[in-house]
Amino acid sequence: MVSRALMAKSALLFAAALSPIAAAQTVYPAKTVRIIVPFPPGSGADITTRLVAPRLGEALGQPVIVDNRAGAAGNIGAEVAARSPADGYTLLTAPASSAISQTLYTKLSYDLVKDFEPIALMAGVPFMLVVHPSLPAKNVKDLVALAKSKPGQLTYGSTGNGSSPHLTTEMLKLQTGIDIVHVPYKGTPPAVTDLLSGNITFMFANSLSVLPHVQTQRLRALGVTSAKRSPGTPNLPTIAESYPGFESGTWFALLAPAGTPREVITRINGAVAKVVQMPDVREKIVAQGGEPLSGTPQQVGTYIRSEVAKWGKVVRASGAKVE
Repeated sequence: MVSRALMAKSALLFAAALSPIAAAQTVYPAKTVRIIVPFPPGSGADITTRLVAPRLGEALGQPVIVDNRAGAAGNIGAEVAARSPADGYTLLTAPASSAISQTLYTKLSYDLVKDFEPIALMAGVPFMLVVHPSLPAKNVKDLVALAKSKPGQLTYGSTGNGSSPHLTTEMLKLQTGIDIVHVPYKGTPPAVTDLLSGNITFMFANSLSVLPHVQTQRLRALGVTSAKRSPGTPNLPTIAESYPGFESGTWFALLAPAGTPREVITRINGAVAKVVQMPDVREKIVAQGGEPLSGTPQQVGTYIRSEVAKWGKVVRASGAKVE
């Protein structure tokens, strides 16, 4: 017969062997967390993520790094994230343009709703209508009048065909009847650079990216696309004040690959909710024209599905399509 002492020793050895496995299954995070930003440095998604990431790392007890994977209007980075292990160590910053892509692209390698678990919204940012200071337009009606006096001569930049800024400008075209020329770019930074140089006439861009240039008078802001004036720029009128019903903007959501454990989602959600309300983080988001957000994973999922449906209608109405 096996002695009780030997049995007890075997049990202890077995428990010791299992404990690392149990710990690995229950302790999160146990290593560095990566957030894929599917746009280049300097974009709104990048700025927002870099405001949140360091404090999120402090809250989780592990480093949180930003990994820029730009290209194809955010689809390259999104696909990388969708195909990553569902363990909570690879996350994705998804902006509003991700919802647009679901209808815009006829061949998309991921599904924003089916391939991801919603975690939290980090911030919402209206677009700012900005022009080069040399342009003789002091408000949006001036710009529309100028465009009508020079049909087909004014140019506007965007972050790519079917991007949020592109479709926002298409909304302005539909509402005002102006004839302007679209110049797509691979992200916000190159578009803003060309606008600063006077190579394009105007653009809608998230205020995180262009407000610093407005404050230094290198660009002139004509309005914001939110329904109400932004707390960060209370003196800047909304486009809706001149053209009722005009509303657009972007948001930045944190997502995880589908199948990520619920307890991991809950842990990150709670941490993000605290981080975006930290005085220094909140102050920086508001100062750049944004609004800190959060929400439960369920609320974020419902919101994203509604955005996919809303922008789907706009894409189909505009006739925009990317193969």
